[in-house]
Formats: sequence, C-alpha cells, structure tokens
Amino acid sequence: MYEQLKLDNQLCFRLYTAARLIAGAYGPYFETLGITYPQYLVLLVLWEKDRQPVNDIAKRLHLETNTVTPLLQRMERQGLVTRVKGEVDTRQRIVCLTDAGKALEEQAKDIPNRLGAEVTKHVSVEELKALIPSLDKLIEGLK
Repeated sequence: MYEQLKLDNQLCFRLYTAARLIAGAYGPYFETLGITYPQYLVLLVLWEKDRQPVNDIAKRLHLETNTVTPLLQRMERQGLVTRVKGEVDTRQRIVCLTDAGKALEEQAKDIPNRLGAEVTKHVSVEELKALIPSLDKLIEGLK
C-alpha cells in the first residue's frame, strides 16, 4: 500500500470531517430558527452589511452565484430576504434583509458562544484561533 493513500495521512479527510461535524453541531440551533447552515452563512454576511448584490454574497462565501441563487430564493420564500433590481444595473439583484431576517440576528446571537463552549471541551480557544491564519491561506491558495 502507498503511504500517501492511507486515510490516516489525509489532511483533506480531517478538514472534511471537522467541517461536517461542526456543521452538524449547529443543527439543533438552526432547527429552532427554521434555517439551515448555508442560510445562516448568508445571514451572517447580511447582518454585517445589509443590501448586498448576489455576486458579493457569493464571493464572500467562496461560492458560485448559481449555488447562492437557489438558496436566496428559498430564503425569500421563507420571508427572510427580498431581492430587488439594482439601481445602476437592473440585471443585478440586491439582497435585503426583511424584518424577519433582521429579527433572527437577536435570536442567533448566542449560537457561536454555545457552540464554542462545546468545541472548547476538546480544544482550546487559542488552538482554534491559531488555525485561522493557516486555513485562510489554504482557502486563498486553493481558490
């Protein structure tokens, strides 16, 4: 057997597993809010700055617009966002939070701390923070 093909030697497996397990840990919190993890990510972007073009949201999430658009359509049907034509370029769609989308921010404000308390039972805050620059470099390099 080739050493490089052993599962235990795969960084990608660890990243995939950690991402999947963390996203799953969010599940109970999102269930009470009636949203999914991808919808939460969109809301995080819009809570930072409302009224953003679809392209900007997609770039911020490192996704293609054809992935984000159906997600936004579902969120619009749920009454969390609206999409309006751009003023300068009417082909552009601007995504705006509705009152319901804005209200979720207050309900979601404790989620990171709750999940952080669970995660830090296994690894320290300092260790997690130390990962961020390396992961950012990896993401940027792979884009």
